[in-house]
Formats: sequence, structure tokens, C-alpha cells
Amino acid sequence: MDSGTGLLAAAAAMRRLRPDADLVLSSDPDGMPWGPRTPDDVTAHALAVARAAAAHRPDALIVACNTASVHALPALRAELEPQIPVIGTVPAIKPAAAGDGPVAIWATPATTGSPYQRNLIEQFGRGLEITGVPCQGLAHAVQVADEAAIDDAIAAAAHLTPRDVRTVVLGCTHYELVAERIRAALQQPGAPALVLHGSAEAVAAQALRRIGAEPAPAAAPTGALSVILSGRPAGLPAVALAYAEGRLLARSRTDLAPGAVLPAAPAPDGAAATARR
Repeated sequence: MDSGTGLLAAAAAMRRLRPDADLVLSSDPDGMPWGPRTPDDVTAHALAVARAAAAHRPDALIVACNTASVHALPALRAELEPQIPVIGTVPAIKPAAAGDGPVAIWATPATTGSPYQRNLIEQFGRGLEITGVPCQGLAHAVQVADEAAIDDAIAAAAHLTPRDVRTVVLGCTHYELVAERIRAALQQPGAPALVLHGSAEAVAAQALRRIGAEPAPAAAPTGALSVILSGRPAGLPAVALAYAEGRLLARSRTDLAPGAVLPAAPAPDGAAATARR
């Protein structure tokens, strides 16, 4: 689940680990962005769409969204578990802090100033110099695949990032779709290679562990892909094809071409992603 295209990173990671998995992706273009919403509002969106997703009888519900994980994870787990394991997304501060040297956390402005992020830094920071970098407008630019706006937002965030930073945590799932562009903007000439820490691979692997499944990579995807946009059955949004993760998912079996949208009775808005064996 995510408000928008940020779920592509986790979905693609699952597709790489289990090409045979049937994936149901649901995002909330009508209700985004979620970041400015109150915690109660985010939770209401997430609960409504999770109930709709549960009708697909998934093996697991992946909350591929930092904002929803911060505010709605306890409520989602209280309602769905143990029948449906719920896997949240947490910024990869712990593995990033295991290295040496200064760390930067790129996140939305709301997350950067949140008690949630401060608590993670206090818990796992090990006394390292950790800088929170608010990335104004980057998630939206990625959502609409606006190349110029992506470059501008990355440049602005890079300007706020200390030059001696060697490790960067991508604290919003949207950012993982432009990870290499972030790396290019931050890499200093002659400096050691910058290390980026996202969450998609770890979240997908954790989902498999929760359902007792093993990775089973194959040459080509054989699992099906279904897409729900604010409660409406649809094809993979055309904007997803701007990213390698979206193009990978587009190779899945589906009855709808990218960009196709079917009329349907509105469902509660929100976002969910499910993985079925």
C-alpha cells in the first residue's frame, strides 16, 4: 500500500524474489498526498482500504508507505492479524548507523520533524552525526514523473545535505525510484562511493518470512498483476513506466494494459498492496 507510485519499489522487489507471486497493488490517487493529513485521517484511509484488500484473501498485506506505517500500523495489525500478516516499512536507520561516518536521512518535511524519526535516531543512532534532510516536493515530483521537478527537488535536498555524508537513508518509498539520481547529486569527486539505504528489499523479504515462503527467482515473471486506483480496477498507471520498477511489473500477466481504467463503484479511498502465493 501507498498513496501512490511509492509502492512500486516494494512490489518490484517482491516480483524479483518471487516471480510467481500474484500481486495486487492499490494506491490512492484521489486521496493523496497523505503526508499533510492528520494521523487519524491517515489511519482511517489505511483501514478502509485494508478492509477492501482483505477481500482478495491475501497471504500478506505490505504497507509500502512510511507515512502509513508511522500512523496506521498498530490499527491495521489489530484488525487483520493473525489471519493476514501486516508488514510495515521503517526507514533503514539501523543498518545505516552500523557503518562509520555521518548519515543523512532524506524524508518528507513532516517525517523529518516527527517524534517517530527522532525516536529511531535515538534508538539506533549509536551517537553518530545524523542529519535529517527535508525533501520538499520530491515525493510529488516522483509521483507524476516530472523530470525537471525531480531534478530541482533533488538539487535542493542535496544542498541541505552535509558534504561529508557517506551514507543516506531514503526515508520515503517514492525516493527509491530515483535512487541513482540522488546518488549522482550527492557523490563527491574522489570520495568513497556513497551508500544508499532503502527499505523495499528488506520489506519484501520480511513478507516472505512471515508467510513461511522462500525466495524463488526465475528468468521471467509468471505471477499475475492486479491494480486498484482509489477503489477502481485499473491497469498499471502509465506514469509507472517512467521507472525501471514499473517496467518490470508491466511484464506481469494482466487483463489490462498500462494506463487502462475500468469504471466501477467507488470504494473507500486509501491504498493497499497485497502479495498472494
